Amino acid sequence: MSASSREQPPPPLSPPREAATARLSLGLKYMAVSAFFFSLMSLLVKLAGQRFPTMELVFARALVVSALALVAIRVRRVSLASSDIRLLVLRGLFGLAALSCFYYSVVKLPLAVATVLHFTNPLFTALIAGVFLGEALRLREVAFTLASLVGVIIVARPVSALGLPGQGYPLPALAAALAGALLSAAAYTLVRRLRHNDPMVVVFYFAAVSVVLAGPAMIPVAVRPQGWEWVLLLGVGVATFLGQVFLTLGLQRELAGRAMSYSYLQIVFAGGWGYVVFAEVPTVDTVIGAGVIVAATVALGRLRPAGSE
Repeated sequence: MSASSREQPPPPLSPPREAATARLSLGLKYMAVSAFFFSLMSLLVKLAGQRFPTMELVFARALVVSALALVAIRVRRVSLASSDIRLLVLRGLFGLAALSCFYYSVVKLPLAVATVLHFTNPLFTALIAGVFLGEALRLREVAFTLASLVGVIIVARPVSALGLPGQGYPLPALAAALAGALLSAAAYTLVRRLRHNDPMVVVFYFAAVSVVLAGPAMIPVAVRPQGWEWVLLLGVGVATFLGQVFLTLGLQRELAGRAMSYSYLQIVFAGGWGYVVFAEVPTVDTVIGAGVIVAATVALGRLRPAGSE
């Protein structure tokens, strides 16, 4: 072998591998951006909730989201017609109820706590899909669900909430947070059933149902926005819409289980917003309980085949 051949460098392997990694991580970047916007929505809801009733917040969000979704549908030239109108409306009803519960809990609980409890919904989704869609529900999935509920107990501190020694959270707010998670699971199960519909169509019907029903419900208690409060309410809708857009982009480019694990950044962002804006310091039991819930849900996502998510 000649000296020139020995000095010749080996073929470059790193750049192609790095390029593949960059392409793979694009979906995760979208999921991180989505988590940021959803956490921003929660922050704006908590700020606005100091003055506006829950139904008015739901209505404002739905009005902005439905308008933006309708624009997207027109630009993409997608038809609003669907053979699943009843299911789309039912998804909207479940979504409206879930959103109302979540917004109430966000106003009444620390941001991190409300967000952690809301993230039990993937486990409820697995159980509901197993019952109503006939998807396989294995013993390990039931075990992870029970483990997550242990995390909920740690976060919620129900013993102190019932009036025993210690600082707890109000039971109505805890119940609303868990009810919101359960109702979200029902809505997500219907979204899975509606997966052959265009995503923007599903988003539009959800928002439109909320506009129609939340509008009359808010009238008796409505508060007229003043000055910057208009921007605050607009921000709730815009942040929600951007979160949904980047969530869709992320799930289109990454394996579902891997992508959804990045949605847990919402808990981190929510904890940061709560600390900076409201001086909320997460307690040790909140951190431990959140860790149990996240670990159980991520493990569940890895168990389920990518094609079934």
